[in-house]
Amino acid sequence: MTYRAAPRRSADAPAALTALATHGDARRTPAAPVDNRAMQLSFTKMQGAGNDFVVIDATRAPFDASVEQLRRLGDRRFGVGADQILVVEASDAPGVDFRYRIFNNSGDEVEHCGNGARCLVRFVHEQGLSHKTSLRVQTVNNELELRLADDGRVTVDMNRPRFELDALPFDAAGLRARVVGGFELWPLALPDGSEVAVALVSMGNPHAVQLVADVDTAPVASIGPLVETHPRFPRRVNAGFLQIVDRAHARLRVHERDAGETLACGTGACAAVVAGIRLGLLDHQVEVATRGGDLRIGWDGAGGSVFMTGPAETVFHGSIEL
Repeated sequence: MTYRAAPRRSADAPAALTALATHGDARRTPAAPVDNRAMQLSFTKMQGAGNDFVVIDATRAPFDASVEQLRRLGDRRFGVGADQILVVEASDAPGVDFRYRIFNNSGDEVEHCGNGARCLVRFVHEQGLSHKTSLRVQTVNNELELRLADDGRVTVDMNRPRFELDALPFDAAGLRARVVGGFELWPLALPDGSEVAVALVSMGNPHAVQLVADVDTAPVASIGPLVETHPRFPRRVNAGFLQIVDRAHARLRVHERDAGETLACGTGACAAVVAGIRLGLLDHQVEVATRGGDLRIGWDGAGGSVFMTGPAETVFHGSIEL
């Protein structure tokens, strides 16, 4: 089924009615200047473990949207609504099947998205852009290998985690880390005088993971934004809250940069498992339960890649005037 979203209406209008509205009032609106015409955009709405995306095919024509247009596209009241916007582009690099760009719903371009990478594989198959079950794609700072299984799940080679502080980056001046199982936990002072300890991992994007006894009662809404915008992280950071269930099972919530808490975060799950392994708390294959679904994360350590397996589904197709 295809839905057609209407131009912006009152915030009082229900989202479902807005999405199905017609352009009956267009005759009362003066025509816009030719050089300021609205963009009519086709899109696909997808989700992976509840992390939702607007996916755009830019393999045949370039996609050039302003920050304001991206924000409206990601807005859950006035646009389509999504955690992130994925733009799939053709690639002319040897051995690379596609390029893809990732924008938060704030309009900012970011480096990496594991759940989005899985959706990309399903998207290019369903759109007939590729019939390969193994793809190599290029992001703004990385290359990923993606494999589509017969059951519809996708495995992503997320590449090697990095632990150098300048990879996030993180300003450690004047701090002393506490070492647990051979891995550092760094203290972060909060405005109220309290402190949290975080393990730092880059999965191509920055993550600060803290251990909690129970993710259901973890202060994600209050502490997450403070960690994200902490001055020790000049480019901000994704804040993960990790509960160890046993050595093969974990639970996770993530407050993402710009997006706030999402139902799942693929790179966040990878970073959390890597941190748990290095802290000596997890084995090398872990089932991670997020609020949107389960992800399987594997890492053998010793400089190896992290592998993530999980679902990817199409929700609907549509078009919107931006």
